[in-house]
Amino acid sequence: MRDLVRRVDVGGLVRRIAAATPRDRDRAVDALRALAILGVVCGHWLVTALVADTGTVRGASPLQHMPGLVPVSWVFQTLAVFFLVGGQVGAQGYASARARGESYGHWLGIRMGRLFRPVAVVTVVWAVAAGVMLASGVDEGTVRALAKLVWSPLWFLLVFAALTAATPLVARLHPLWPLTVVLYVDLVRLGFDGPAALGWINVAAGWLVPYCLGAAWARGGLGDRRTGWMLLVGGAAATAGLVLFAGYPASMVGVPGSTLSNLDPPTLAAVTFGLAQCGAALLLLGRLRRALARPALGAVVALLNLSAMTVFLWHQTAMIVVTATALFLGGPLAGLHTVPDGSGWVLARLAWLPVFALALLVCRSAFGAYEQRGGGRSTVVRSGSPARTPESRHV
Repeated sequence: MRDLVRRVDVGGLVRRIAAATPRDRDRAVDALRALAILGVVCGHWLVTALVADTGTVRGASPLQHMPGLVPVSWVFQTLAVFFLVGGQVGAQGYASARARGESYGHWLGIRMGRLFRPVAVVTVVWAVAAGVMLASGVDEGTVRALAKLVWSPLWFLLVFAALTAATPLVARLHPLWPLTVVLYVDLVRLGFDGPAALGWINVAAGWLVPYCLGAAWARGGLGDRRTGWMLLVGGAAATAGLVLFAGYPASMVGVPGSTLSNLDPPTLAAVTFGLAQCGAALLLLGRLRRALARPALGAVVALLNLSAMTVFLWHQTAMIVVTATALFLGGPLAGLHTVPDGSGWVLARLAWLPVFALALLVCRSAFGAYEQRGGGRSTVVRSGSPARTPESRHV
């Protein structure tokens, strides 16, 4: 064991990361991104179930059977924070690139490469896996359920890529404009029974709200705590009003069988809830900065940021591998293969989370290099200026 500890040399790794991180870097931004990614991962692991029955595997959700778990979606649906940080980093990065004389095409190419290299890998791996499963006689419904778990979360990356590409156009757009678009779209499609297809306008407009907030943050427009409190209290009050009096679902993720989802496409309630999350994130900045003064914690955040895309892209695969392996070795097990309809399932699922995390670490070891490919010399965004350190590369 001592030899293993020496080989890993955790202390040396912490010191190297601390030395490579610029002193004026706002590590709290990295921490918010890490929290957003972990929120999505834990949320999916907690509200997604694979039920094995009659020779097939199908998807299910504990929220469908236990409405009392809805607050879980309030904690772990953290996409707005990811777009907030994305807007802040994107606006700063583009401004820094312009200051260095780099072209828009060069800046965009670097960012798109970091996004879509790992996406291409997971797509190829799962295309091959789906073909092998079908050829070996696995039920088509099972293959479809598994592939949907892996590929359906990728929609948000397409939205994020589109907003990133539009950064020069939207960097100075006031968040109230896209918020107004979401309001009128919901009013027409839900209040006046307008075409349901109108809702897809909100896929761009809804996530543009936190992205524009992030761009305003990059310009120094969200520096005081009063703004954070206004977003938190105002967003929470608006969301509560929409849920209690306007018929919006209380869950901030989709629930099978529901007539309306707050995410598919985003509703006004999802956007106001996101505003509250952004306010809470801004209020946390001071505490995060103080906590990240500890080199060990800063190293953990830096390492998670280096693997953020890998963690996001492979977390459902990790859950599927554990579920499939356990089904093959021991048959249906509570929390993995059973209907998520009671507290017993919840307790069993919580016990399986460390196993999912271990499987995800294996996936990270196998596929993390594709996210970091491109070399440690790639330009990264730090607080106000560029740096060239592999440990601080942004997604």
